[in-house]
Amino acid sequence: MPIVLAVRGDHIQLDQLLKATGLCESGGAAHAAIADGRVSVDGRTETRKRAKLRPGQTVRYGEAVVELAPGG
Repeated sequence: MPIVLAVRGDHIQLDQLLKATGLCESGGAAHAAIADGRVSVDGRTETRKRAKLRPGQTVRYGEAVVELAPGG
């Protein structure tokens, strides 16, 4: 079952998403996971820790899947 995250505003940064969903305990852990190539966005490995993600995109980290939805 995917995690659905509502994005407030225009976008959320990839490192912030990993922290906000609890997939990473800290910003340092998020940066390491991204740098190691363990995170993908829409099926492609993403190595930019501050990549701007928008509603409609899907992030995978390990077994976890996060779907971005428009925020209120």
